[in-house]
Amino acid sequence: MRILISADMEGVTGVTWGADVKPGSPGWERFRPVFTGDVNACVAGLMAGGATDILVNEAHSSQRNLLIEELDVRARLLTGRHKPLSMMQGIDSGMDGVVFLGYHAAAGQQGVLAHTYLENSVTGVWLDGVLASEGRLNAALAAEHGVPVLMITGDDRCCADAAEYVPAAERVAVKECVSRYAAICLPPTRSWELITEGARRSMTLAGRTAVAPGPHRIEVEFDAAHLAMAAAVIPTVEQIGVLRVGFDAPDMTEAMKCFKIVTAIAGGATEPDWG
Repeated sequence: MRILISADMEGVTGVTWGADVKPGSPGWERFRPVFTGDVNACVAGLMAGGATDILVNEAHSSQRNLLIEELDVRARLLTGRHKPLSMMQGIDSGMDGVVFLGYHAAAGQQGVLAHTYLENSVTGVWLDGVLASEGRLNAALAAEHGVPVLMITGDDRCCADAAEYVPAAERVAVKECVSRYAAICLPPTRSWELITEGARRSMTLAGRTAVAPGPHRIEVEFDAAHLAMAAAVIPTVEQIGVLRVGFDAPDMTEAMKCFKIVTAIAGGATEPDWG
């Protein structure tokens, strides 16, 4: 059984504010070993449940955060940026399941470090009319490739969100949201026990599923009008409100590629002080 782990950082054990996940900061250096520990706990559980090949795709920011020298030797690491499918690179390579590790709630929702792709700027994303977190978007992409979501880890709000879009998947809450920058956290050793056991159980869901490709629509709302104007220069992307753009795509793979461009353009149009 071949399993992909899409590893984000905001939903990792103990992480509660921006400096904890900003590459180069002291907080980031502190939490890199914890992040690697969450991943290793997941690898251990997947292997105990019958996985034979595990690919860990770094999905956070620079996508160079995990400590490869401390990674479980039974896993392989896909690290670095500018991957065509970004957080889900590798999903199209015959995987039997995917784990969303260290995920978080959507922009505009309650949750520790809640956002969707851009830390600020984006205030909401809708997939086919439904408010979408990164998890919901990535689950739709996985489904298009016949890959079930096995498990999600993050805070309690992230897990509640996942219960709506992948109700059968295992959910492991490593912290309880108090606010965007505060949480009641479990010690790493306790988190790792829960992640390992959840991952082991989740392997009962592994296996190829029916593929359901189809057209999709994504709408993105920003916190400033100039960002919508900037994104609307992209072919197929239409400005449908002062703060909102929308586009249609023939399938989820193409939708996510276009969404990646929209966020890249908007991110490039954001000024340091004024947004």
